[in-house]
Amino acid sequence: MPHGISLEGPTLAPEKKRGPLPFPEKCIFLQFVSRETYKFKTLPSVMYLTPEIKKEIFAKWGKSETDTGTSEGQIALFTHRISHLTEHLKKHKKDHATKLSLLKLVGKRRRLLKYLQDNDIQRYRTVIADLGIRK
Repeated sequence: MPHGISLEGPTLAPEKKRGPLPFPEKCIFLQFVSRETYKFKTLPSVMYLTPEIKKEIFAKWGKSETDTGTSEGQIALFTHRISHLTEHLKKHKKDHATKLSLLKLVGKRRRLLKYLQDNDIQRYRTVIADLGIRK
């Protein structure tokens, strides 16, 4: 037989098993290097809404820092998130997913303000004056 030919036919390399990639615990960014190689990059995690900030907001606007259900506390929390997302969208104008979530938050806050206006006008006036929401 000629050199390199076998009776069994051409030999193929065994196929590599392709399964889910082993993601690290806090992988934020996956960079494609080659067909089989990926790099995991972790970006610095900067949370704009930490549990401490939430407690501070609810301590100021709720009856206590664990009272998360009052309308004033929810409105203050939404206002904090809306201001953060607005600043983000000033830098990233084409981030449509964030724009959609911003519009949803504004709608939620608007409905809560309407509820507060219908049920207790004095609390409503206090909230909009302190948060600087409306003119």
